[in-house]
Amino acid sequence: MLSQLSVSFILLASIVAAAVLVYLPFLVVAYGRQQVGYDTAAPRAMFDKLPDYAKRATWAHQNGFESFMLFAAAALMAYVTGVNSSFAVVAASAYLIARLLFSVFYILNVPLARSLMFGIGSLGIGTLMVLSLSQQFGNG
Repeated sequence: MLSQLSVSFILLASIVAAAVLVYLPFLVVAYGRQQVGYDTAAPRAMFDKLPDYAKRATWAHQNGFESFMLFAAAALMAYVTGVNSSFAVVAASAYLIARLLFSVFYILNVPLARSLMFGIGSLGIGTLMVLSLSQQFGNG
């Protein structure tokens, strides 16, 4: 079994990595904005002028915020309750990989694969929450 320190570190580091993943699609948005001529006075007004891939990157970026909130809560739950399980490491890792691929598939317009990655990421969040509740119930 993994040491408590290493699981705790992985949980906290995964929150940082997930925050970075929220912003990766925005790099694609920035590229799209440059293609159409970025207007700093009205950056949101130019959305309709963006190429389709940049629009999808915007949506992936926005979805990243929504997913990040749940993941951060789940990872913090696991951290606070002292979950010391390889399942927690797998769940956090699966979430990160799925979210990276979610953005890639969203930008490339592969809806089925994107939906599968959304499901895997959600399963990672749910697993962390269940492990945390089980840990707390077992110690309560």
